Amino acid sequence: MGDVAMTVPILRGLTTKYPQLKITVVTKKLFVPIFSDLENVSVYEADIKKRHKGLVGLWRLYQELKKLQIDGVADLHNVLRSRILQKYFALGKTPFAQIDKGRAEKKALTCAKNKAFQQLKSTHQRYADVFESLGYAIQLSNTKLLQRRPLSEKVLKAVQQDTKKWVGIAPFAAHEGKMYPIQLMKEVIKNLNNTNKYKILFFGGGDSEIKQLQAFENEFMHTLTMAGKLNLSEELDLISNLDVMLSMDSGNAHLAANYGIPVITIWGVTHPYAGFYPFNQPMDNALLADRERYPLIPTSVYGNKVPKGYESAMESIAPQQVVDKLLGILDN
Repeated sequence: MGDVAMTVPILRGLTTKYPQLKITVVTKKLFVPIFSDLENVSVYEADIKKRHKGLVGLWRLYQELKKLQIDGVADLHNVLRSRILQKYFALGKTPFAQIDKGRAEKKALTCAKNKAFQQLKSTHQRYADVFESLGYAIQLSNTKLLQRRPLSEKVLKAVQQDTKKWVGIAPFAAHEGKMYPIQLMKEVIKNLNNTNKYKILFFGGGDSEIKQLQAFENEFMHTLTMAGKLNLSEELDLISNLDVMLSMDSGNAHLAANYGIPVITIWGVTHPYAGFYPFNQPMDNALLADRERYPLIPTSVYGNKVPKGYESAMESIAPQQVVDKLLGILDN
């Protein structure tokens, strides 16, 4: 979801600079709401588990897309499926540009020996480069963020609206190497809750995550679990109205950043240098594990590789650091 969410600022920039441009995003049904705020952008659902599965399914997808009279294809994914589609589009000589993921640079950044620890090109810029190669250049610095979305009665009821500022917390990630320890996150929630000044809204998904979030809600008075209560579109409505979002290096950080919400991110064995930092967020909002104690960070791009002895890397970020960063934004 994070990779998908990161396309939004680029699409916004394109449709603003080139209002005659019509963009069709090919993606999973789950992600359709992410693009609902974009003008001149429609979504074509790819059913990669059934209708568009395998070579035959991808040929069917190509035939369906061909009917849209597409003038060019921007492949922002560059995986086996999209490379197969490239071959199909080549039959009709449709211009087809693919993202350069910078795999060699990322390997050098994450390797244990002779690590090249330096800032790599952002994923946002890599996306923009694909469109530039098709003749549509944009300046990311000129890109306007999405506007706040109206809240439905269902969302307002779920949030139990009052005068408190809203703090979103998304404490989970796909890999443990990117997730702040639950006991430390509990300390963050406790300290924030004890101020009696903020409403803390939890985001997540899946039975085990919801169970943990509900345990927090049961323990702390000013907390509410949104997971399992709202669909993605409703969650986006709510996220766009937060006062701050606390997230791991994960999708919720990018969803909030698209609406200009201040986002505080906590980083474990990954690092912003890999290019996945939330759009237009100050680097000061990133809380990083101590590289003096854990010099191999980043150990991987996605957080799926945790060397021996690095299991506790995130514990080098004290809960009070997180709370102070949150209060610094909220009190201003």
